[in-house]
Amino acid sequence: CHAGGAGGWSPVDTDHYQWLQVDLGTRKQVTSIATQGRYSSSDWTMQYRLLYSDTGRNWRPYLQDGNIWAFSGNSNSESVVRHDLQHAIITRYVRIIPLEWSEEGRIGLRVEVYGCSYWADVINFEGQGVISYRFKMKKMKILKDVISLKFKTTASNGVLLHGEGQQGDYISLELKISKLLLMINLGSNQYGSILGHTSVTSGSLLDDDHWHSVIIERYRRNVNFTLDHHTQHFRTNGEFDHLDLDYEISFGGMPVSAKPSSGGRENFVGCMEGITYNGDNITNLVKRKKIDTSSFRNLTFSCSETHSFPVFFNATSFLRLPGLQDSDTLSVSLSFRTWNPSGLLFYTALADGVVEVGLTEGKVTVYINVAQKKNTRIDISSGTGLNDGQWHNVYLHALENYAMLTIDGDEASTVRTVIPIQIRTGGQYYFGGIYRDGYFLRTNTPPAQRSFQGCMQLIHVDDQLADLVAVEHGNMGTFENVSLDMCAIIDRCVSNHCEHGGRCTQTWDSFRCSCNGTGYTGATCHTSVYEQSCEEYKHLGKTSGTYWIDPDGSGPVGPFKVNCNMTEDKVWTTVRNNLSPQTSVSGSDLEGKALLQLNYNMSTEQVTAITSSAEYCEQHVAYACRMSRLLNNPAGSPFTWWVGRANERHYYWGGSGPGIQKCACGIERNCTDPKYYCNCDADQTEDAGLLVYKDHLPVSQVVVGDTNRAGSEAKLTVGPLRCQGDGEFFFLLPVCFPGNYWNAASFNTPASYLHFPTFQGETSADISFYFKTSSSYGVFLENLGNADFIRLELKAATVVSFSFDVGNGLVELSVRSSTPLNDDQWHRVVAERNVKEAVLQLDGQYKEVRPAPPQGHTRLELYSQLYVGASGGQRGFLGCIRALKMNGVTLDLEERAKVTPGVKPGCSGHCTSYGQHCRNGGQCMEKYNGYSCDCTLTAYDGPFCTEGKIQSQACERMVTLNVSSLSPLLPTEGNLTQEELVFSFSTSNAPSILVYISSRTQDYLAVVLRHNGTLQIRYSLGGLREPFTIDLDQRNMANGQPHHINISRQERNIRLQVIIMRMLLYLSMEHFSAIDPVLIEKYNTPGFVGCLSRVQFNDIAPLKAALRSGIVAPVTTRGILVESNCGASPLTISPMAAERVSRNGVDRNAAIIGGIIAVVIFTILCTLVFLIRHMFRHKGSYHTNEAKGAESADCADAAIIVNDPAFTETIDESKKEWFI
Repeated sequence: CHAGGAGGWSPVDTDHYQWLQVDLGTRKQVTSIATQGRYSSSDWTMQYRLLYSDTGRNWRPYLQDGNIWAFSGNSNSESVVRHDLQHAIITRYVRIIPLEWSEEGRIGLRVEVYGCSYWADVINFEGQGVISYRFKMKKMKILKDVISLKFKTTASNGVLLHGEGQQGDYISLELKISKLLLMINLGSNQYGSILGHTSVTSGSLLDDDHWHSVIIERYRRNVNFTLDHHTQHFRTNGEFDHLDLDYEISFGGMPVSAKPSSGGRENFVGCMEGITYNGDNITNLVKRKKIDTSSFRNLTFSCSETHSFPVFFNATSFLRLPGLQDSDTLSVSLSFRTWNPSGLLFYTALADGVVEVGLTEGKVTVYINVAQKKNTRIDISSGTGLNDGQWHNVYLHALENYAMLTIDGDEASTVRTVIPIQIRTGGQYYFGGIYRDGYFLRTNTPPAQRSFQGCMQLIHVDDQLADLVAVEHGNMGTFENVSLDMCAIIDRCVSNHCEHGGRCTQTWDSFRCSCNGTGYTGATCHTSVYEQSCEEYKHLGKTSGTYWIDPDGSGPVGPFKVNCNMTEDKVWTTVRNNLSPQTSVSGSDLEGKALLQLNYNMSTEQVTAITSSAEYCEQHVAYACRMSRLLNNPAGSPFTWWVGRANERHYYWGGSGPGIQKCACGIERNCTDPKYYCNCDADQTEDAGLLVYKDHLPVSQVVVGDTNRAGSEAKLTVGPLRCQGDGEFFFLLPVCFPGNYWNAASFNTPASYLHFPTFQGETSADISFYFKTSSSYGVFLENLGNADFIRLELKAATVVSFSFDVGNGLVELSVRSSTPLNDDQWHRVVAERNVKEAVLQLDGQYKEVRPAPPQGHTRLELYSQLYVGASGGQRGFLGCIRALKMNGVTLDLEERAKVTPGVKPGCSGHCTSYGQHCRNGGQCMEKYNGYSCDCTLTAYDGPFCTEGKIQSQACERMVTLNVSSLSPLLPTEGNLTQEELVFSFSTSNAPSILVYISSRTQDYLAVVLRHNGTLQIRYSLGGLREPFTIDLDQRNMANGQPHHINISRQERNIRLQVIIMRMLLYLSMEHFSAIDPVLIEKYNTPGFVGCLSRVQFNDIAPLKAALRSGIVAPVTTRGILVESNCGASPLTISPMAAERVSRNGVDRNAAIIGGIIAVVIFTILCTLVFLIRHMFRHKGSYHTNEAKGAESADCADAAIIVNDPAFTETIDESKKEWFI
């Protein structure tokens, strides 16, 4: 019944229990299979499964993409459908199981199997014999290894190979709990700080009695470890490249020469074939008796057959077996393996009751119910975590007044109980499920737990092994949806699709990833929860501080903590080490050297991610010395060196560069002794400077010599690693191009596009970018394969779509925005696709999630270039795309756009989307690759104009600002008809002057705290005999709490706003004439101790000018000003937000706010407003606290001091100045 021939196979019964088996005569390597329907008929097979076996027993299903694969068959009787197997299989027997067939006829099949011959020497290991391959030389120093073998076994533990050397090197491969463990040690470094031991685990369920292939390839420290076509690439720990082995390498167990510490490990039991070691065919040498095999009791070159007969259950399966009827003893045992925590193992009806044995949350539970006189129920349980996929044995023995449950033959697990009942067996036993009269019976197990999914074998009923071959032939028992002589259990956590250390757990049908503590999220822990750089945190509006960053996003480098300094235009990323400043260096090893090891609390790969992507890095080093030479140049070899990123020694010091054995003074030619290139080489004080060659940074070790002389002393300082620039990198091109948060391109025509190498995202892919456009459609990006593809596009003005095909048909996700997306504003798109699900998210709020199908293809296979902007006749995107990342790597759009017609590098208009980040009146300024906030005309500083806190810590502190040279900020006529003064303060000391503004005339404005801590505001304007005074007597404001003051005047209207510990006071009043702000008098104050911040008079910010050296302003200070994060909290209510009140108006806003806060506050405010208005309505009769002696003051400035005896001051007339 081969394809193309006449006739064909068509069974009498058309159901799911039919199969066609092909015997290839000997083991062959099968690569393809082709099918046809039965010749000239309506019979064909539409879908089938493929099983294979070496012996015609213990069948194995063909797996693909982690599932039992279902091949598509024929749709008629004549066409041939051929499938090339993803991985070739080695087998003698092939069995085809029809799953679906012609609706017009019956099952029909013609088949051809394609492949080639296969032969290999086989050795059977019974657990005693070990093959020891002796080397030609006593000691072997091996740089390169290639080891391969195939094995099959039913044992879960056993050593496959082992070799070791006297110096501590070793290589070992062993089965451990049915997984393969490879251990390699090439040696440790000389200081013992890095250990060479490396271990890697692969595979699962390897005790299935099927052949498994292993290949180990090592070159120096790079290792490829392949198990059944799955390869792991890793690099061994330590710093050595050679594997030093002595005498021999053994296969099947530990060699006789092994160290005692290597003992206690089981020998291998099973079969091996095709054993090769560095080109030598070990199995062939054994067969030719070229290797000693005396340890074998009975050496055979064929595999012994196992006697197990597994049974595979799915969710709708059951197996019924007969037993003794009306017996007073119940005895059942079986072995099972499963991933499900719950399920029914077996059930039997007694003459007067039932017995159920099942899994409940990973432990075996027994439920016995007998209704003789009264209902009697017995519950016992044992074991834990038995749903781990391993074989476990259950034995239940029950008779009158006694029951015993044992797990895995362990006496410690045995549970014995007294049962006051009589056992009378019913004679029928159901395994995996209960099915009678066409339906599943209800049991006492919860409905979701009634069906068992997994494998059973070695089933004993009444202490007799069940003859499952007879069951298969229909001679005893019965079954439904059971696969006999096969265990098709699949470990869905191998290969582990949970990335970044996510913990994989599984049931029979699916797996789940737990991402807790990994720093990643998503169905497969693929997406980082952190930003990629300090630069990205800055543009999210964050301020300086400590943050977690993940430089490669979803890449292999894990997140880590850094310090981000965002006070400058470019952001500094700082990584600190554990070396204290001025660390004394003492002690030495046998070579007279002292080693100082630096730890940065992160891996080498994480530090490299920072330095590699930064534009500039630096690290300060200092060597303070007394009779302790440093580089010893030009006299000879250096006494001290440092080790950098590539574990290489460097013989230059801070301030110098690679290849120059000098210190900073040697480069600048200013060493204390010109005969030397370092001060310490002349036994002087110190050599210090910056290391700036970033490919060598950071400093990981410093080796110090010349500290053993009498009187020698050395102190070492290694500062933090500081890097500047964006934390992203573009790796998809052959050369690395630094990218950044603003890497963008503008697409000007519908046919314009950028192309990049093929996107590699077979099992997991993430794509994110920003876009802005005025168009309502266009393709963002596309990558094609033969049939597979991936595409992101703007399908309508409010719709973004993500579509792909991995071989299972088109999948399309769409999200719809509630507002148009063609508004020329930035919008963010995030798409992810993995083996579990696909996700599309727009602007962080619109989201669609689509689960992946449980069966089918999972790999996205792409071959064309990646096109960004347009492709294949699709409508191209018009607009800007920015920060395009694929699998965590930024594509350098700008670099490609420079050489691509129709595309321009960069985008404009960033302020339209991000201008709101500029706070407190800061102006957003467009830049080629982003935006910045101009804080010049504000009292604030920092990247977003939010920093403005200054602290003065002692008396006699003063800032004097001469504003005569700032005339562009003042009216040309020299008179002000309106002004605004805003500042915040906190203090615990009174009395003091907070702000004093005066001119060359006798006009001034002063804000003071009186001796009792209450606030007083004084206006002295031309034409007034006495200053106008406002007193806030109801609260002590020298209480250490932050307060905010806003004083504004427009012609005759004065407005005062006071924010006291989040309470607002609004006062509105009138005055009579303008002030002359031309010059201010300079004088000494009693002093202010506390915090002043955000001081601004109109457009002048005196504190900012005093503390920022880059601001050119005529500022003088007396005392010391300290920048500090003290006191004042951010202003959340605009000082000018309240409506200004005319002279005859009523401050209605103040009344409303006061009423909301409290009735008492409302009453106080109304009273204050009334008193002030009453004061102004009586000519010359307003209230003042001026003393009579004020009239005799030398000038208006001095009147403040005359008023209060706590103040003493002297006044010198000068230009207009500020006093704080």
